Order: sequence, then structure tokens, then C-alpha cells
Amino acid sequence: MTEAAAEPSRAHRPGAGRPERAVAAAARRIPRLPTPVWDSLLPALLLLNAATTPAPREPVLTVALTAALALPLLWRRRAPLAVFGAVVAAALVQWLLDIQLLADIAVLVALYTLAAHSARRTALAAGAVVEAGVLLACLRWAPDGAFLTPFVAVTAMTAAAAVLGMNVRTTRAYLAAVEERAAHLEREQEQQARLAVAEERARITREMHDIVTHNLSVMVALADAAGYARQRSPDRADAAMRQISETGRQALTDMRRSLGVLRADEPDAERHPLPGIAQLDALAEQMSAAGLPTGLEVEGGHDHLPATAQLTVYRLVQEALTNALKHTPAGTRATVRIRCSAGTVTVDVADTGPRPLASAAPSGHGIPGMRERAAAYGGTLRAGPLPGGGWGVRTRLLLDSAGAVSA
Repeated sequence: MTEAAAEPSRAHRPGAGRPERAVAAAARRIPRLPTPVWDSLLPALLLLNAATTPAPREPVLTVALTAALALPLLWRRRAPLAVFGAVVAAALVQWLLDIQLLADIAVLVALYTLAAHSARRTALAAGAVVEAGVLLACLRWAPDGAFLTPFVAVTAMTAAAAVLGMNVRTTRAYLAAVEERAAHLEREQEQQARLAVAEERARITREMHDIVTHNLSVMVALADAAGYARQRSPDRADAAMRQISETGRQALTDMRRSLGVLRADEPDAERHPLPGIAQLDALAEQMSAAGLPTGLEVEGGHDHLPATAQLTVYRLVQEALTNALKHTPAGTRATVRIRCSAGTVTVDVADTGPRPLASAAPSGHGIPGMRERAAAYGGTLRAGPLPGGGWGVRTRLLLDSAGAVSA
């Protein structure tokens, strides 16, 4: 599997983030007037009305008070609290001068803006201030005997302005949270995709290491044996050369399968299943032909084991035997014991050959790769000298481990 094959991991949460993205996209598609035009529209209309409508008295003062009420609305988005204070102050002056103006609607607009941009407590306090002004205005300007009707009507408009502003603030906060969540989900999905690609690269690296190291070691050992036997036993030399050819073809097949590039027109024989416990007999014969006599013991049935678990067992044994072939002298023997049960598989590989002291400290990718494979099934791999001599590799795989991943 390549990077392209890791793409399905992005769908690990089907439909994740779709409603949030739809809401955010719908909000962005709503047509809006430019903010300066929208903010200047109401003040311009109020000033135009004050300038063109005959005033019962003090026309200049009427226009001035209208300007004091309307012009601060131009800055209502940038400084809602200051604009609210300026508009309320102008309304108080208007009340003191006993002049009724249509521009009093600016107080409701300022209240709405403050509620839309401030905390709920601030909005409630501003609403209380406006309600006090409503009470004073109705006490002064309401017709005799008709106080209740205008008071209730204006109070309802004040409450509507405050509630609408708070709802707009809540909606704006929700949309911001939705956009943030959508962005977070996209980042999380990208991270998951990168992790999947990195995991796949690590898997391919382990596979390539095991395949190349094992098969090259066997081919080198067989080539050396063929060279020694060429003069004394041509038949054995020919057999060794045929084994080299077969090992090379097997290595190419394993590499194609691990890289996921098998074509549909390739022969069926090359597209056999992943190696497992059933193929350990052939592996033991191959190692014996390469100069490392290997005995194999398998206890318990293995047909129920998952293919990935069997591949892990095969690769662990293959790597351990390859290390034995490379680091031990002639005459060394190896023993492989596999014990299968319902929930575990125990792998035990031991050889009789001494190892150089330098090999006591694992180097390269062999033993770390085996540890990674074992850890994928909750196992801890032990590799080191045996008390009676030789070298051993032992681990137990937990088939029901929650941490099991692709081998």
C-alpha cells in the first residue's frame, strides 16, 4: 500500500465536520452590504428627515439633537459601549429640553449593537438604562390617561432590541465555534492521514528489510557452497545454483506483494497468500540448504490464527534465523518452537553457535524491527545469549490485544 492507499484513513469518521462546514459556508454566502454603507444608512435617513420636516420649534436645535443621536451610530461596531453612552446622553438632553424626535430610534439601535457585541450582563444593564428612559419619556409625553399603552409598546421594542442583539451575539459565537471545529477536524484528518502514511512506510521498511536481508543472506551462503562444491560435487553445485535462483524469484515475489504493485496479468503462482506458519517448513529447509540446519516444532493448530498474526510469526522466525546464519560459524544448529493456543502464539528460536561480544548489543534494524512486530500484538521480545550457550529469541503474541495493528 502506497501513500495513495492511505487516503481511506481520512474517512475514519464518516461525515465528520460536514454539518459544521455547511453552516459556515451558508453563513459566508449570505450577501451583505459593505459595513460603512450599512452603518451610515440610518444616520443619513434621520438627518434627512430632520432637515426636511418642519419642526414645531427650534429647528436648528432639532437638527443638532438629531445629529447628536444619529452620528455616533457610525462608530457603533468599533466602540459599542461608548456609542451607547453618547446616544443615551443625547437622549437625556433631549428629554430635559422637552423635545420629541424620531431620532430616538437611535437608542434602540445602540442597545441592539451593545447587546450583540458585549456580555449578557452588560446587555441587561444597558436594557435597564433604556427602560428607565422609556419610563421618563412616557411620564412626560404620554397623553393623559394613556400611559400604559405607549409604555408597554416601547418596553416591548426595547426588550426586542436587547434580545435580538444577544441572539446575534450567540449566533456569531456559534458560527465561530463551528468554523474552528471544522478547521480542527480538517487538521485532525490530515494528521491521521500523515500517521497512516508513516505507519505504512514503516511497515514496508520492515518488510523490505526482512525480505532483502534474509534472501540475500541465503543466496550468499548458497553461492559460497556452490563455489566450494563446483569441483568436487558438480551435482551439489547445480542444486545450490537452482536454490539461489528460486530464492531470488521468491524475494522478487515478496517484494512485489509487499509494495502492492502486483498486476492483474501476472501468473497466479506469483500471487499466493502471505507467508504464515504453514510456510515455516519451507523456510527451515531453505536455511538448512544454506548451511544452518534448522529443526521446527509446531504445537497446537494454527488455522484459526489471523493472516497478519501468522505473517508476524513468519517474519520473526525468518529474521532470527537470518541473524543466526550471518553471525554464527559453520556447524551451528537452530531450533524453532511455535506454540499456538486460542489467544496467544509463543515463538521461540534458539541456536547453538557462539556470538561475538559486539553482537550482544543489537545493532541495525533487525532486532528493533522484531520488537516492533511483537509490540503490535502486545508482546515483549527477548533476544540475547542463552544460559547454556548459544543465542535465543523469544516472544508471545496476544491475538486479542487491542493494540494489534497490521504486521
